[in-house]
Amino acid sequence: MPRDTTPETDTPTGESRLALVRRARKMYRELGELHPDAHTELNFTTPLELLVATILSAQCTDKRVNQVTPALFARYPDAEAYASADREELEEMIRSTGFFRAKTNSLIGLGQELCERHGGDVPGNLADLVKLPGVGRKTANVVLGNAFGVPGITVDTHFGRLVRRFGWTDEKDPVKVEHAVGSLFPRKDWTVLSHRVVWHGRRVCHARRPACGACVLAPLCPSFGEGPTDEATAVGLLKMRSFA
Repeated sequence: MPRDTTPETDTPTGESRLALVRRARKMYRELGELHPDAHTELNFTTPLELLVATILSAQCTDKRVNQVTPALFARYPDAEAYASADREELEEMIRSTGFFRAKTNSLIGLGQELCERHGGDVPGNLADLVKLPGVGRKTANVVLGNAFGVPGITVDTHFGRLVRRFGWTDEKDPVKVEHAVGSLFPRKDWTVLSHRVVWHGRRVCHARRPACGACVLAPLCPSFGEGPTDEATAVGLLKMRSFA
């Protein structure tokens, strides 16, 4: 990651760089108290399964993907199986995840690339992962962080929305968001940070009506008030036992 060159006072909220780092890290700790078991909500047992599940999760909920993948993983246990898959059969198995034709193209191409260039194994580095069909930087970071233990920041819709609300960055480009937020935290925390922020976005800080009045981050959040601030109303918006 490039060395941070942000001027001392050039922050989205106008606070000093040091104040931003301190506030962001305190928010991270608070999120840890609220979501102590935050993790990827895609079910998997191997790097290939996680890679496939993450590709399927594009424009689809993790819950739906997890309903599809048990039968899918049993039918296609390795890269060779995807490479030689019958297109119509694979399309039908993943139809409910949406964009199933494009995803089928990606999965078949993925299997072929893994067999031809990586001996059937999922590579454990960003440079090789992003060259695979259907794999962008976000997907690569999910796989690296959760299947290989390589720290990475996953900038999905929830993460981008929240870090802008938090005033950690005002960037909108995912790569710029990744770099900006990464510069606020030790590298070792990046993967867990991603999970905590995403969990908070799914359960508390919703896109349309964030539960501001029931949020532990309220005293630290510059966007407090975007949602209901009275506790009774806000509590009704919480989704602490479910995910989208």
